[in-house]
Amino acid sequence: MPRFSVIVPAYQVQAYLHECLESVLSQSYPDLELIAVDDRSPDACGAIIDEFAARDPRVRPVHLPENQGLGGARNAGMREASGDYLVFLDGDDTLTPDALRAIADRLKETDEPDVLVYDYARTYWSGRTVRNQAAVRLTERGPAPFRLEDRPGLLHVLMVAWNKAYRREFVERAGFAFPPGYYEDTPWTYPVLMTAESIATLDRVCVHYRQRRRGSILGTTSRRHFDVFAQYDRVFAYIERRPELARWRPVLFRRMVDHLLTVFARRERLPRECRAEFLRTARAHCRRYRAPGHPVPVRARLRHALVRLGLHRTYRALRLTAAGRRRCVRALVRVLGAGRSAALRLHYRVQLLLPLRADRAVFTADGDRGHGCNPGALETAFRTHAPHIRTAWVARPEHHHTVPTVTRRVTPGSAAYWTALARSKYLVSNADFDRRLVKRSGQVLVQTQRGTPLKHMGLDLQERPAAARDTDFAALLRGVDQWDYVLSANRHSTLTWERVLPGGYTTLAHGQPRNDVFQQATTADVARLRGCLGIPEGTVAVLYAPTHRDYRRAQCPSLDLDRLVRSLGPRFTVLARSHPVHGGPLTGQAGESARVVDVTGHPSVEHLCLASDVLVTDYSSIMFDYANLDRPIVILADDREAYEAARGTYFDLRSFPPGAVARSEDELIDIFATGHWRGSRSAQLRAAFRERFCPYDDGRAAERVVRQVVLGETDLPPVVPLAERRPVPSAAAASTRSPLATVPHPAGSPALTDRA
Repeated sequence: MPRFSVIVPAYQVQAYLHECLESVLSQSYPDLELIAVDDRSPDACGAIIDEFAARDPRVRPVHLPENQGLGGARNAGMREASGDYLVFLDGDDTLTPDALRAIADRLKETDEPDVLVYDYARTYWSGRTVRNQAAVRLTERGPAPFRLEDRPGLLHVLMVAWNKAYRREFVERAGFAFPPGYYEDTPWTYPVLMTAESIATLDRVCVHYRQRRRGSILGTTSRRHFDVFAQYDRVFAYIERRPELARWRPVLFRRMVDHLLTVFARRERLPRECRAEFLRTARAHCRRYRAPGHPVPVRARLRHALVRLGLHRTYRALRLTAAGRRRCVRALVRVLGAGRSAALRLHYRVQLLLPLRADRAVFTADGDRGHGCNPGALETAFRTHAPHIRTAWVARPEHHHTVPTVTRRVTPGSAAYWTALARSKYLVSNADFDRRLVKRSGQVLVQTQRGTPLKHMGLDLQERPAAARDTDFAALLRGVDQWDYVLSANRHSTLTWERVLPGGYTTLAHGQPRNDVFQQATTADVARLRGCLGIPEGTVAVLYAPTHRDYRRAQCPSLDLDRLVRSLGPRFTVLARSHPVHGGPLTGQAGESARVVDVTGHPSVEHLCLASDVLVTDYSSIMFDYANLDRPIVILADDREAYEAARGTYFDLRSFPPGAVARSEDELIDIFATGHWRGSRSAQLRAAFRERFCPYDDGRAAERVVRQVVLGETDLPPVVPLAERRPVPSAAAASTRSPLATVPHPAGSPALTDRA
């Protein structure tokens, strides 16, 4: 008897069925049977199912003699099921990796409940993935299992069959089955939840719910949407047969009205000539099943009243009025926006006529994000070594909390912003300055860059259309012509920037200011950072920080973090940081593993480096910064050929790596399992890498920049050689128990040499 019976009905989904079935059979939890039901589909669904059945004995094909609809196909699958639990999956959706393993673990934790409710995410043709907005109701906090009356909020989760696992014995004993018609999930889900003696939740995305552009049932204009009334007749009939469920009637009445409103409001569902009839039928149902007692939100009361009274013309008039009001508001906003823009342009021109303020400096980083990176370190150095300079930081309001209280906060696009650009002597950024900036005589523009370049930059992108996209190279060079200084961390950076971004600027080969904190941090600082991030004492913290891919439209992590921490064991914790281009978390799944911590939103990458014991990255420039810590670095280059073709790199990491190099996820796990990640060969590679790329990062880079640019000094603090620098406090030393002491530490290995 398998643990799971995964039932997949298929009708006119030939384009998606292969991906659907593959997502089930490739699960890391193999104890399953896949019952694929061909609902007399006129396309190739039946043939696809037979192909899968021929190659995998876990697939059980079912071919129906005639089309029975989604409900009938599911019923046919249930009759063939033999697993402990039933899992439904539509033929155009997919299970997420390791979903069944997570479900099985949660079922065991919660003592085999009748129903387990898990989460889903909508996926769009653009590659965008959006998690269910009601995910908060799936929290695993609190006692489990429970009954519906303990957490009635579950009724607000999408009422579908495919976001739950059902104990087969419970379903068969209660005699549950899907009815015919549209909205067949409604008279299944409500009775199941109300009847279940034990329910549990899993706060994890287990299903990707495909949002098809065309062809979905609910997006089809048809009178069959009137089936929703018959489905609610079945729900209330079920309650009437069971007096103990009568307390749910007010809740279900409100849910019914909400559902009817949704169907009516989606104009693509109902034929125009049927809309008035639909509202009259809705009025009759509201009168028949009205059950006061469950409050309706204030904003929804008018719509509820219109449905209950069947006022079609009134409803339509109000919708037209609301639409007209929205158009007027949008037009007014456009007019006001145009007027504001004109006023700000005039304001900027006036400010350009006023004297330049030699005691003002403006900083910004990463497209108006928070205080950090090289500009952040320089802003701090300005206040320390040139206290007569008043500093301001340009950031969007949501990032203002990251700016020090002594620094003025400026919102981009505001009058204060244009005043600062026009009258401040020093402008510092790690990205392009505002293209509308008019550089004045006497102004000093400092371009810090965002690190040592590995991937192609600047003019080198002209032959890389996937990476260049819509870059205006002429405008790029006009911006370069405004720069006075460009920061460089090493000879490689100096030669690269001067070639790919040619201009009349002066290169300041003083190091990366953002790395000064590495030499200034203490053991207590590292311990505090690890505590703030929730890194358990005695564990190895792995910072995973990949770069973005120019050849991908959406983020698609190649590393299965959940599998990684399972393979490495309880002594390892992963800090996962997505590239700012993507913004969202790498895993996309909350609660997937307690030892995978999403740190994408953390304001300081440098603090993440200090708190970690080892870095795993691919082609990100973070490797050059992390090398200053003299801690292990592992490169995961599983798509090197594709990345080279799309973006290109200035040198081959395989020939000059900062540590061990893995060509696949399995190799990465092996590197950690055998201890090669911190072996002597890894240390040798890292030492050579540091000598080439970290010659100036001695903790005083920002000070040297301020003394030369602001104070005009020529006798600058000398650079401390690598061999004479103070060792950076290790993350292991910050813990009372060193996690690295118990990890294998081989003297060397041919396998590592091959990977490197």
